[in-house]
Amino acid sequence: MIRNITYLAYFFMLSELLLTVTKRAGNKGTVKKSDKGSLSLIWIAIGVCVTAGFFLSYNKTWTSRNYYFASAGMVIYLTGLILRWASILQLKGAFTVNVAVNSDQRLKTDGLYKRIRHPSYLGLMLIITGLAISMNTLISLIVVTVPVYVAIFYRINVEEKLLLEFFGDKYAEYSARTKRAIPFIL
Repeated sequence: MIRNITYLAYFFMLSELLLTVTKRAGNKGTVKKSDKGSLSLIWIAIGVCVTAGFFLSYNKTWTSRNYYFASAGMVIYLTGLILRWASILQLKGAFTVNVAVNSDQRLKTDGLYKRIRHPSYLGLMLIITGLAISMNTLISLIVVTVPVYVAIFYRINVEEKLLLEFFGDKYAEYSARTKRAIPFIL
């Protein structure tokens, strides 16, 4: 079972690498970039923490309880993957892996973005949480999720400052009626 979880982690990393290669903001039409090291921080946090989580995971003989947690984690992981990619596809050309805005960019406020401002980051948090739960130890869950969540929320703050600067009152109004990443909570 741990091998299947490892394959899911590899698949996730490959999908993120694909995004990094294909969805970088270029100079054409880019008004402002403001990444502030957040992309590197997320990559480092995910790489180090997921690796540490696997080393700390439960690798002995599994009981039905272990399979239950691993299966639940995989469902959360897949839900996150679907949510992340659906939100990226809804943004179309406006999605970039580095924090940037284009001169012709419009504020997305419908679809998945109607209730939360960052559904792709919610998807990323679900992916990471699912992987961590699948590792079957509380220490893996903590080691994987806490640093990665900190990196994600740093990134959200960087992104929100840029979007507020670019869209002004329109983004402030949108922010007032939506949550950052978790519907009805945060």
